[in-house]
Amino acid sequence: MGKVSTIASDPLWLPHRYDPAQDAVHFRHTPRAAHGAATFLTDEYLGAATPRIVGRAAALAQAGPAAPLHFVLHSAFCCSTLLARAFDAPGLAMGLKEPVILNDLIGWQLRGGDGRQIAGVLDGALRLLERPFGPGEAVVIKPSNVCNAMAPLMLQFRPKSRALLLHAPLRVFLGSVARKGMDGRRWVRELLVKQLKQGLHGFGYSGEDYLQQTDLQIAAMGWLAQHALFARMAAQFGPQVRCLDSDQLLASPAAAMAALARLFDVPLDAEAIVAGPIFSRHSKFGQAFTSEDRAKERAAEAAHQEEIEKVAIWTDAVAKAAGVPLQLPQPLLG
Repeated sequence: MGKVSTIASDPLWLPHRYDPAQDAVHFRHTPRAAHGAATFLTDEYLGAATPRIVGRAAALAQAGPAAPLHFVLHSAFCCSTLLARAFDAPGLAMGLKEPVILNDLIGWQLRGGDGRQIAGVLDGALRLLERPFGPGEAVVIKPSNVCNAMAPLMLQFRPKSRALLLHAPLRVFLGSVARKGMDGRRWVRELLVKQLKQGLHGFGYSGEDYLQQTDLQIAAMGWLAQHALFARMAAQFGPQVRCLDSDQLLASPAAAMAALARLFDVPLDAEAIVAGPIFSRHSKFGQAFTSEDRAKERAAEAAHQEEIEKVAIWTDAVAKAAGVPLQLPQPLLG
């Protein structure tokens, strides 16, 4: 079903997985409608499919033209999926929500893979992901936040790309973790383990120190590690990146979408997008979701407010000691 040249040049064949043992890419047929229906580009949301396995070199040789490529980089629980959905705009752009092939490279890195090899494969993976879905369309990738450690390399490989560095304010992030119960608390500990292996924690804490911290302290340290990375990226890449927090986005959605469209040079109708279903439905679950629903979610965090406030004050002290600015430079708005 399909020759190598057809698969590798057709964006409807998603470069889904990478196998370092075979140096091969697993493609799965993924129509645009399937992208729109899926929360993330994982088998859980896309469903079962038989992949076509193509050698990486052969795939790259047949990849065809590249679209303008941009990124929504995020530190979780901050409306990044909503923004990726906003760039599913036929004729203008396509948003890719957490392609697993990038996670595969992180997994390879965490298993001790050779950095030079991984860098070469990353460049190739971006080359396959940036195939335009239609004439003149840009591609906007929202990687999983576990891929943030590779984000500087992505921008070095693509100097014409632009990136939004998106985060939730610390207290909002901590509330989201607390509201998710055991799943949220376990996730932040798993993230910490990966970040430690990626060298993202320069705060002077040992593994034993982290074991003595509460779940929300661990959550805050994972947030702070990403915040420090974003601050370094803003200093390194300057106008190539812009920073935004989710409260600013939700307070001024039309202004934020218009500014982001300008950053990515994609002529979206910001007012129409904000007035449409993307901003009125839950970005992950699809049901109607209003500002009142969001307020109810945050009200459910009331039982955790004392701990959230104590952890936020503690994190502010850690950030000051480490020289991490809680207000990021290069703002998207203002």
